[in-house]
This record gives sequence, C-alpha cells and structure tokens, in this order.
Amino acid sequence: MEKQRSFSLKSTRFLVFSFTISSSLIFLVLLFTWVIKSNPSIHRETHFQFNKPLFNHKPITIESSSSFSSNGSLQSVNHSTHFLKPENESRSVKFSVFKQIQRQESEGEVVEDGDGDGDGDGEIEDAEEDTPAPTMEEDIEVDDKLELLKEHKELKMTKVSSVDEFKAQGDGKMEEKKMNGCDVTKGKWVYDESYPLYTNGSCPFIDEGFNCGTNGRQDKDYMKWKWQPQDCDFPRFNAAKMLDLISGKRLVFVGDSINRNQWESMLCMLMSAVKDPKKVYETHGRRITKEKGNYSFKFVDYKCTIEYYVSHFLVHESKARIRQKRRPTLRIDAIDHGSSKWKGADIVVFNTAHWWSHFKTKAGINYYQEGNQVHPKLDVSTAFRKALMTWAGWVDRHINPRKTRVFFRNLAPSHFRGGLWNSGGHCMEATWPLNDTSGMEYPEKNRIVEEVILQMKTPVTLLNVTGVSAYRIDGHPSIYGKKPGTRYSSNIQDCSHWCLPGVPDTWNEILFFHLQSKEKSKYHSKIRL
Repeated sequence: MEKQRSFSLKSTRFLVFSFTISSSLIFLVLLFTWVIKSNPSIHRETHFQFNKPLFNHKPITIESSSSFSSNGSLQSVNHSTHFLKPENESRSVKFSVFKQIQRQESEGEVVEDGDGDGDGDGEIEDAEEDTPAPTMEEDIEVDDKLELLKEHKELKMTKVSSVDEFKAQGDGKMEEKKMNGCDVTKGKWVYDESYPLYTNGSCPFIDEGFNCGTNGRQDKDYMKWKWQPQDCDFPRFNAAKMLDLISGKRLVFVGDSINRNQWESMLCMLMSAVKDPKKVYETHGRRITKEKGNYSFKFVDYKCTIEYYVSHFLVHESKARIRQKRRPTLRIDAIDHGSSKWKGADIVVFNTAHWWSHFKTKAGINYYQEGNQVHPKLDVSTAFRKALMTWAGWVDRHINPRKTRVFFRNLAPSHFRGGLWNSGGHCMEATWPLNDTSGMEYPEKNRIVEEVILQMKTPVTLLNVTGVSAYRIDGHPSIYGKKPGTRYSSNIQDCSHWCLPGVPDTWNEILFFHLQSKEKSKYHSKIRL
C-alpha cells in the first residue's frame, strides 16, 4: 500500500514539473516576440538616409513661373528647365529623370546624375508621415540598404530612372491612365544627351531651309532638349509603334511652311524604324524643295503614306479685278481648291497662322473677298475668323469622324529681336532656350482657333505648341537656312521656321502622345489643350 502511494506522489510531481517548464517556455517565447515588436523597423530606419547621397547634386536651373493661358493672360504653372553644365563645358554628363510618384509638400523635379556638389535638394520623402527618423545609417552598408529597399513593398518609393529606363517605360494600363490625364502643355525643357531622335546625315528628307547643321551651324545644343510634362511621364517617340499605328493609313499635313517643317520632321523620325530605305519613296518622284507644294511619301512595308499639301490660309487664294487691274485676293468664304486631296485621310493635321502676319493680310486693304465683293478694308482678326469658319464648315461637311482623326496645330511663335524679318530682326546669337517668356502674350489667333473649334460638330484635337515652343529661341535657322556660299543678305534671318532635328520633333511627340490615347478630344464643353 505504501509503494502505490509513493508511485502516485512521484507521478504528480512529474506532471507539475512538466507544466512549469512548458509555461516558462511559452512565457519566454511571448516575451521575445514582444521585445522584437517593440523595436523600430530596420527598413524604416534606413530608407531616407540611403536616398540622400544619391541626389547630392544641385543643378543649374533656368526657371519661369508663368505660361500661356487660353484667356490671354499668363498662368502660373512653374515652368522650369533643368540642366547640368560642367565648368569644362563638356556635354558628357549623363542625365537622369526624377519623378516623384507620391507628392506631398514639394513637387517632383528633374535631378541630373553627374559630377558636382550640392545640398541634396532632391530628397525622397516617405508616403507615411509618422515614419520615425533614421537612426542606424552607420551600421548598414549600401548593398544591404538596396536589398532592404527592394523588399520594403509597403512604402511608395520615388522612381529614379536613367535615360535608358525612361525610354523603355510606359507600356500597359498605367501608361494609358497617365496619358489620358496628362496636360502636355505644362512642363519643362530638359537637356538630354540621348537626343536628337535622328541626325542630318541619317535623314534625306530635310530641305535646305531647315538643314541647319549641313548649312554650317556649329553648336549642337539646340538638338539636345527634350520636353517633359510636369504631371506625367511623356512617352519617348517610338517610330516602330507609330508606323504600326498608321499602318494602311494616310497621315496628312495641310498648311503653311511651318507645317511642312513638322511634316519633314515626321518623315525623319519614322525613317529610324525603316529597315530598307529604298522602300520609302515620293509617289510622284519629287524631291523636297521650297518650290513644289504637294508631296506624298509611301512606306511600302506599312502600306501607309505621309503627305503634305501646301495651303497658306486653308481658304482659296484668288484674283479679282480692282480698278481695271486683276489683283491677288483671299476668298475667305471659299475653301482652298486643293481640299479634294485632303478627303479620305485617316489622320489630318491642319494649321494656318504664319502668312496672316504678311503685310497684305495685316493691312487688309482691297484684299479680302467674299463672293464677288472685295472689302476695301477688313481687320485681319475678323478675316482670320471668317476663314476659319469656312474651314470648319468644310470639315463638318466632308470629314467622317468615325474614319478621320482631326488635329489643328496652333501658332508656333517667332523670335525676332531688333526688328522684323525684313528690317534687321535677328536670333543668330541664341544658342540656349530663353529663361523666361512672361513678356509674351497669348496670341489672339490661338483664341480665335479655340472659339471656332468649340462650334464644330467634328471632334478636333488642338496641338497647342505655343507655350512649348516659346522658350526655344535657339531652335531657328537664323542665318543657317541656306548653304554656305549661296547668295543671301546677312540682314535677313529666319527666326520663324525651325532647324531639323529640333523643336518640330517635339510637336510630333505630342501628336504621337495623342494618337496613342484612345480618348478623342471634342471641344464642345471644354477646350482640352
């Protein structure tokens, strides 16, 4: 009996001992877990300090706090152009694009990678305001920080893209969303070594008037600027994708010589994706010159044509008898007689503005005609509006919006200093964009264009290049619009047209941007610039 009681006591002690040990282990585990959770996250502690040294460069900045608005006033949009210019004037600095995805108190800026000192103005800020300050930066190596940042998926990180990464980004739904919500007119010119998109030597379609490099211009910086909208990633022009977009279609440019400028730019940009240049030819065998007005280039492999039709005013240039003499007039009530060639285009880009500053159109004396009546005098703005109404009526009657996408490119500003084109105006010394455009007024012709488009039935997309181009005084041919040795007066400079490669390439990037967007702009309730 004693043996049995003894065995029972031993069993009870063993159970109590086991329970004590288990409880202690559980307590230790819970305590250890509590201690770990109570410590600050290593990820959070290293995020900010890691990014500080990456952006320890302070770029030189050309900045303007205003841009053009459609009501004629200047609207603050904080235009700025950032570039890094080393003391030795070298252009070998590699530039990076810095885009802040999660904005808080400060806006995203462009940060250049390169040599130089700075104060780290390009700091990346966390999306969470209650993140503790960094305390362990000395203990973690750079490689460890990189690995930790990759794993830290909860934070909204600022994206830093090299030029090559910037070229490749932008596929899929995210790109479509950014594009549809992007105002491409607000932004900055960023110096980019990867530009231009083509060279004078690689493109046979640049006529003499725009071929500044071949005509002796030595500085090359005017080719190196890229337009970067402030609120979105602007897709770099993709020639192969553009050719796919217009495969089997007609892309038509109609307008004055500034539109020919853009048309030649488009040909050159597309040629970079063509494998066999012999399969691109002018259908009538014409060579591009200033004299002949109409051209149609066929891209055989893509079964598409890129066409240009000269029409200085979009309405009919005519003649009428005035005081026993037949004199040139402008039929502001009749569309250009070449309009039959514009029909059936899949994409058509119109413009008119350049010739409306001519002395005949500005004076308006015995020049504007409606029906059989020649107005003794008519204000140029009134005549311009009547002409655009004639154009708009033709578009509404003859363009099928289910087939044709219609664009109208507004005025590209001239940059004459010290006079007009025929009175000593010049721009030859300009080799860098303007710092400021606040002294320029929004052109009245642009407002008239917008008002007319509002009244149209046909959807029209406005290519608003006025503010974009206003900074680019450096982009004109000036004295380099003719080959060296040819006769020209040094007193006459071209500060209206544009060198190629150059500013018109950006206009085509904007066109490419709109063509990729599925949303067709219709300016009934609101002008979408």
